[in-house]
Amino acid sequence: MSSSASPPPSTAFRSPPPRAARGDSLTRGGFPCRQKHNNKNKTEGEGEEGREEKGINGRVAAAASVALSAVPMGWEGVDERLARMVAEANLDQAPERRRVRDAFRDIQLGIDHCLFKAQYSGIKMEESYEVNSRGLEIFTKSWLPENCKIKGLVCFCHGYGDTCTFFFEGISKKLASVGYGVFAMDYPGFGLSEGLHGYIPSFDSLVDDVIECFSKIKENPDYEGLPSFLFGQSMGGAVALKVHFKQPHSWDGAILVAPMCKMADDVVPPWPVQQILICIAKILPREKLVPQKDLAEMAFKDIKKREQCSYNVIAYKDKPRLRTAVEMLRTTQEIERRLEEISLPLIILHGEADIVTDPSVSKALYEKASSLDKKLRLYKDAYHSILEGESDEMIFKVLDDIISWLEEHCCRRAN
Repeated sequence: MSSSASPPPSTAFRSPPPRAARGDSLTRGGFPCRQKHNNKNKTEGEGEEGREEKGINGRVAAAASVALSAVPMGWEGVDERLARMVAEANLDQAPERRRVRDAFRDIQLGIDHCLFKAQYSGIKMEESYEVNSRGLEIFTKSWLPENCKIKGLVCFCHGYGDTCTFFFEGISKKLASVGYGVFAMDYPGFGLSEGLHGYIPSFDSLVDDVIECFSKIKENPDYEGLPSFLFGQSMGGAVALKVHFKQPHSWDGAILVAPMCKMADDVVPPWPVQQILICIAKILPREKLVPQKDLAEMAFKDIKKREQCSYNVIAYKDKPRLRTAVEMLRTTQEIERRLEEISLPLIILHGEADIVTDPSVSKALYEKASSLDKKLRLYKDAYHSILEGESDEMIFKVLDDIISWLEEHCCRRAN
């Protein structure tokens, strides 16, 4: 791993609300630490009792040391105590996910990945938490250029299990460095937002949360008259399209990266298994019973970058929850039926070797969308994660294609 990340450019953070107390354990800087006991009053007169206590304490310390060394270590240069904290964390609820992310943030930004190594100046970043109309505390982040006028707004919809605070950090800084205001949120139940981890009780409600968040941003007087674009990746592509269905005239275009318009056959369980799972989901919606292959192996072509997925410590990596899987399946089926209704300008970018989301459906989306302004970019031999898991050259080629499309459409809007 590379040396620790340099301090980020001009950054403003709003602190999250106070977290609930976690028992009586002490913490310092996000790390658990042992309470020190005052042993100054012990004397030699304690004799055998004192020596026995020291012996017991020694054996306890040795056992603790063995336990620490037994923690799986896949992270180069990461302190064992921090690795243990992350390994033992229960990420079901947001407070613990926030604690883990706070402790691991600098390590994430320092990994040897092209998205993090690229240096950009003059970018103002802000993180905030806001309770939405459903009473859920939503995490949002923005990246804004400080030294030039904002050309347009890019609103990002992340993929399944993901967060806007890992690989997208590098993508957003690249976009902000060329003049775009970039905004993102973690969906309820994902990343740093409130909700049971990885649980989507209703895809439509999730889409409504996204619309509420981005609508408030677009209503800001500072951004009046600026073009606005949806940017959806994988499941986020499905979210972006559903936003478009509900707001058909509110956006100036959409960037769809490996959009989840249909899940590939290798990912979806056989039809009889689907029917069984749908029935069980009505009784046990939160249970993790859906079989799943290693998505990182299927999505990331570059082996080193695939291994770096483990640094995304608050990503949901367990088996999909039953209701979540059912909602995603129904959503892709709906989008497949409604491809002709897609009328906004769009660019679709997809790896030809993607076995997570089906590139043939991206071709169908391009052909069937009623939009007269549409573009399809297919990348030979590329996997699903074309912005994170390919060669450095391929990643920046895809980013350049996105920026070129944005520049073209902002200029067209200005004229």
